[in-house]
Amino acid sequence: MGFHTFDPDRAADLEDVTRYRWCSQEELLTWLEPHDGQVVADLGSGTGFYADDVARYVGSVYAVDLQAEMHEFYREKGVPENVELVQAPVDDLPLADDSLDGAFSVDTYHEYESEESLAELARVIRPGGRVVTIDWSATGDRIAGPPLEERYALGDAVSHFTDAGFTVTHAVDRHETYVCVARR
Repeated sequence: MGFHTFDPDRAADLEDVTRYRWCSQEELLTWLEPHDGQVVADLGSGTGFYADDVARYVGSVYAVDLQAEMHEFYREKGVPENVELVQAPVDDLPLADDSLDGAFSVDTYHEYESEESLAELARVIRPGGRVVTIDWSATGDRIAGPPLEERYALGDAVSHFTDAGFTVTHAVDRHETYVCVARR
């Protein structure tokens, strides 16, 4: 698994507010605990749907996506002043060591998960920083999201982050998704 990407021809679907059914802005902000001056990254930012929600509460956001088409859509939509678009895979982030206070991914962990990606996150997240992961669960009912065989279970995500040197501080399996919060 890993490195599956969302079809850029369906980019407009990423702006559908019904996505909040699976992760609301309030949930994301609660787990990320943003504050003024923080530097965070949205991993697999797509059209910036969640980056926009977080940008109002932090100093800056790196909107990281592998696909140029997603960034083109985001530019047309309008990128907040404190958001920088970064076209890169999560396993090769063009960021300095310990440069991020946090990172988050919503519905994208299954697209980039690998030992290399988690090692890269451990490199760029400052000690004490957190990574918030909300993704489709392999134990879900497939009401929405990718096929079950493209998903990870919560236990997989917890093991992946632990193996990469993070401490998991919050892990909950939900009906169709899970939440994993890990600190460096």
